[in-house]
Amino acid sequence: MKITRVGASVAAATALVLGLSACGSNNNSSAQPTTSGAASESSAAGNLTGTLSGGGASSQSSAMDAWIEGFKSVQPGVQVQYNPVGSGAGREGFLAGQYVFAGSDSAMDNDEWEQSKSVCGTDGAFHVPAYISPIAIAYNLPSVTEPLKLDADTIAQIFAGKITTWNDPKIAATNEGVELPDTKITPVHRADESGTTDNFTDYLSQAAPDSWPDEASQTWPAAYQGESAQKTSGVVSLAQSTEGAIVYADASAIGSLASVSVKVGNEFVAFSPEAAAKAVSTAEKVGGQAPQDMAVKLDRTTTEAGTYPVVLVSYHIFCSTYKDQATADLAKAFGTYVLSADGQQAAADAAGSAPVAGETETEAIAAIESIKAA
Repeated sequence: MKITRVGASVAAATALVLGLSACGSNNNSSAQPTTSGAASESSAAGNLTGTLSGGGASSQSSAMDAWIEGFKSVQPGVQVQYNPVGSGAGREGFLAGQYVFAGSDSAMDNDEWEQSKSVCGTDGAFHVPAYISPIAIAYNLPSVTEPLKLDADTIAQIFAGKITTWNDPKIAATNEGVELPDTKITPVHRADESGTTDNFTDYLSQAAPDSWPDEASQTWPAAYQGESAQKTSGVVSLAQSTEGAIVYADASAIGSLASVSVKVGNEFVAFSPEAAAKAVSTAEKVGGQAPQDMAVKLDRTTTEAGTYPVVLVSYHIFCSTYKDQATADLAKAFGTYVLSADGQQAAADAAGSAPVAGETETEAIAAIESIKAA
């Protein structure tokens, strides 16, 4: 079922309609992540206690800091710990019982979902969208003072190492009047397994298949060289210290780096929360996993005006069934806060993300409320 988004404000513009199915019953689960001292009370009561552990996507770091701080005013007795180890490591830790929830810029594949049944009951784990953000294609080129315009094919050839200097004719063709230096291009990519890499390579494979024949992957293809670093902070830091570098990273993290306007249809579009929201509006629900699952597939080839297709939908992954009511209550309380208007505004203020709002907020909170205890 397609997502729609309406309204002039950013929050309204990001109101996704996913048509969530009603949750079924959950069976007992086996090995589970642990919490300590949590009381089985309403999440609104403000009297839960304990520790909630999560880990995963580093793209969510700024938003997560804001969520953790804001959640203290709702549940001051709960300590939330989040380790930004990357999407892949976060899912691995969640499936191993290390974390109560995971943050991930990529949805679980079917094998991972089947594996989740061993810790989350027969319905396994499920995704809710928590953080919608553009992926910036950022570059370090001090002599160029205006944003560069690039089409998908040129971007793909740059990251594949086929375009090696900034004054290449393909770059010049979409940047008439810009004095481009002959500086060497240094593509920078993630060294760790990354949902941001998965989303960026998904864009390249869909929008520029002739120049990027590889499928989307959380691991950077070995055939394409360049420089690499761990996590979002690592690749941004490397690009900031390397003149001529170009990098893909969550837009909230690029700092002083300039960023590319991407060709969409007959125009070039800079990243923004609103433009990212428009890309998400064409997404299709994936389906095939837990009944309350909200993972989506993005259309990177859209030609709709004002759309920025290099975008990620970062999920929070929860168990359908936790081992005890205490753990379930903590997960539900934090998950509900993140998806609330206050939680989404906190993330928008901290990271410039596009808030999950409207019917999607309602449906995602319903998915969180479906969490049960064994």
